[in-house]
Amino acid sequence: MTILRQPTRAGVRDAAAKVAAILPPTPLYVAAVAGVDIAFKAESLQPVGAFKIRGAWHRLTALDESARARGVVAFSSGNHAQGVAWAARRLKIAATIVMPADAPAAKLAGTLALGAEVVTYDRATESREAIAGQLATARGATLVPSFDDPWIIEGQGSCGIEARRQMEAAGLGEPRHVVVPCGGGGLAAGIALGLGEARITVVEPTGWDDMRRSLESSWIEPVGENPPPTACDSLMTMRVSPLTFDVLSRRDATGVAVSEAEVAAAQRWAAATLRLVIEPGGAVGLAALLAGRVAPDAGMLVILSGGNVDVAAYARALAG
Repeated sequence: MTILRQPTRAGVRDAAAKVAAILPPTPLYVAAVAGVDIAFKAESLQPVGAFKIRGAWHRLTALDESARARGVVAFSSGNHAQGVAWAARRLKIAATIVMPADAPAAKLAGTLALGAEVVTYDRATESREAIAGQLATARGATLVPSFDDPWIIEGQGSCGIEARRQMEAAGLGEPRHVVVPCGGGGLAAGIALGLGEARITVVEPTGWDDMRRSLESSWIEPVGENPPPTACDSLMTMRVSPLTFDVLSRRDATGVAVSEAEVAAAQRWAAATLRLVIEPGGAVGLAALLAGRVAPDAGMLVILSGGNVDVAAYARALAG
C-alpha cells in the first residue's frame, strides 16, 4: 500500500530554513486601518513577483539527481510558472510549464525569460492537469502541481514563519489573525501549519469562493458552472485539493469573498498608502479588510501575495 506524504509543521520549518538560505525576507509594512496597526507582508517583491517561489524551491530541492535529470512539468496561469522556472534554472533542471493561452502577457514573458518551455492551452475547453500529466508521463518528468503537493504547501508556509519573526522584531507580537488570498489553498494551508495558533481567514473572488463554501459545508465543493469573469487570474481554481482543505478545515479556518470593485479599490489603496504594485489576486486579502468583510484587530497579518500585473488592466484599476 502506498502511503502518501502529508505536509507537516516540521516541513514548513525546514522550508523556511531553505528559503532563508537563498532569499532575503520580503518586506513587512505596517499601516493603520480604522485606527488599528496592521502588518502587510509584501510577497509581491519576491524575485518572481509572488510567493510561489517558496514552494517551488522547497519542492525542486527535494528531488534526487535522477529526478532532476528527467525535468519537471508544472501548470499555472503565471505565478507558479515563474516560481518553478526560477527554481529550475538555478538548479539546472529542465522545466516545462502548461499555461493558459490568455495568461497575462507579463507572466508568460517572465516564464519564458527564465528559460522554461511553455505549452499553452484553452482555459475554456482543455484541462491543464490532463495536459501536464500526459507530458510528465511521456517524459518521465516530475509533475509539480501549484498547490496539491505537500512540499509546495510547506514551502508556501515559510511566508508565515518569516512574517512572525518580522512582526515580533517590530514589537507587534506573534500573528494572531492571518488574512490570506486563496486559489487552491496552498499558501493558506502552509501558513496554517506554520502558525499553529493564528486564526486563518481565506479570501477569494466572488463566484470563485469554493474554499469558503467547502469550509462552511465541511466537504469539498467545486466552483459552479459558468463562474463570473474575474481579474484575479491567479485564483481561478475550479476545485481545491483534499490536502489543502484538510489542513484548513482542521484549523477551523473561515473564508470570505470580495467583489471585483473591492479588489480594484484595494489595488489603489496599496499603491497610494504602501507604494506597492499588487495584482488583483494578490490584493483580495487587503480588499476584504478595507471592505469590512474582515474586522481589523491587533496582531493581524495580511498577505499581499503577488504583484505581476497586466499594465493596461492595472492602469484601469488605478483610474477607478
